[in-house]
Amino acid sequence: MSSTTSSTTVTSTAVMSTTLATPDGPFTVVARSGGAVLASGWTDDVASLVALVHPSIRPVDVEQVPDGAAALAGPVAAVRAYYAGDLAALRAVDVEQVSGPFRQSAWDTLRDVDPGAPVTYTEYAQRCGRPAAVRAAAGACAQNAAALFVPCHRVLRSDGTLGGFRYGLGVKESLLAREREADPAGTPAAWAGPTVTR
Repeated sequence: MSSTTSSTTVTSTAVMSTTLATPDGPFTVVARSGGAVLASGWTDDVASLVALVHPSIRPVDVEQVPDGAAALAGPVAAVRAYYAGDLAALRAVDVEQVSGPFRQSAWDTLRDVDPGAPVTYTEYAQRCGRPAAVRAAAGACAQNAAALFVPCHRVLRSDGTLGGFRYGLGVKESLLAREREADPAGTPAAWAGPTVTR
C-alpha cells in the first residue's frame, strides 16, 4: 500500500485529469503524470476537485486527457479493477495529500480500513491513536480529496447509519454494498449493511 505523503514542495510534474464512466456515475481522477493522485471523486467537474487540493500542492494548470492516456494508466486501471471486483487494486496507487500531522496519519489509517469491514467514526478515531478525537477523525474524512483511493466511504456514524458523503449517500451506499457483496467473509457478522437516514 502506498502512503499519503506530506511533501509541501510543488514539483514541475505535469498534472492531468481524466473522467471515466462507473456504475456510480462519472469518476474523475486528478493526478501527477505517472504519479500520485491529488484528488478524485464522482463528478466530471475538474475545478471542484482541484479546489479540494491543499494550496501548497494545488496545481495551477490541469491537462484533461482521455481515460486511456498512459500518464494516468495506474489510477484508471485501479478504478476499473475496483469496479470489476478487485477491491484491493486501489491500495497500489500513490496518493498525495497535505495537512497537519493528525490528518496525515488519519488518511494513512483510512487506507488500512478493509473493504467490506466499515468502521464507525469512534473506531476510526481509536485506530488513529486518539480515541477522544472523534470529531477530528470525522474532519479527516470530510477533508479527504482523494475519494475511493482514501476510502472515507468506509466510515459510518456510531449508530451504524451512513452519515455524510461529499458525493451523496446513494454513492456511499452503493460502494458499501459492492464491497459487502464482493467480500462477504470480511464483513463483520453484526453488520447487515448501513441504515440510510436522509
